[in-house]
Amino acid sequence: MSTGFRVAAAPISWGVSEVPGWGTKLDADLVLAEMAELGVRATELGPPGYLSDDPKRLLDRYGLELVGGFLAVPLHDAETARDSLRAAERSAAQFAECGGDVLVLAAATGLDGYDERPDLDDESWARLVETADRIAEVAAARGLRTVLHPHVGTHVETEAEVERFLADSPMPLCLDTGHLMLGGTDPVALAAKHPERVGHIHLKDVRADLCEQVRAGSVAFTDAVAGGLFVPLGEGDVDTGAMVRAVHEAGYRGWYVIEQDTALRPGASTSAPRLDTERSLAHLDQVFSGL
Repeated sequence: MSTGFRVAAAPISWGVSEVPGWGTKLDADLVLAEMAELGVRATELGPPGYLSDDPKRLLDRYGLELVGGFLAVPLHDAETARDSLRAAERSAAQFAECGGDVLVLAAATGLDGYDERPDLDDESWARLVETADRIAEVAAARGLRTVLHPHVGTHVETEAEVERFLADSPMPLCLDTGHLMLGGTDPVALAAKHPERVGHIHLKDVRADLCEQVRAGSVAFTDAVAGGLFVPLGEGDVDTGAMVRAVHEAGYRGWYVIEQDTALRPGASTSAPRLDTERSLAHLDQVFSGL
């Protein structure tokens, strides 16, 4: 792997998700062992409780550094704001204890999964921004940065919503190339337009044809994932090379977290996640070598 770049993996590439009923959840020891065998030296944490009651011990066993982790909580609802802040405090404490430095925040709807989302009025949007900024303060008290992750099925999904959030909050973004494309945003163009707001990167690749079907509502996000929406880097329609080049030339020196949203159905091959991640790592190494 090319030196000088900070590359990490994430449990979602092995089908491990916070969504109830998402699919078969592989054992944490298997997932971390395969990351280490592939030469990966860092990971995001995965859903609460996935890495046991002592995640630092488990990470150390496999020589893995913690980048941080993902937190999807409602930000727009006054009735749940306190619960969201408590969840952020728990996550921030755990990430910090394990050596992480970033909390990746998504504006959840309060519904299970990411297949549907209600619209927000202006008052709810203002509360979303306010709660996000309060969570950033909670995380900062633990020494963590907070980045907002535009994500399908959340209240910051579309290009208009991304731009609105950037205008209303100083919080940087997690540029997730797959979810941005799903929401109708060109990730390379966004990185070029707002280089100073790039705080973290999830590198994904997706099929544009299935993205269009998800946006049109003809296929649910969950079904599209099962149908192969996410693919190894370089095998879909995201220009990973252009993305990395744009942020690198703008001065980004943070983590590149390789992700491939995967849902393992009963009886599915458990070797596919490792093989797909290996292909993504090889492609990313080629990208880095060309810089």
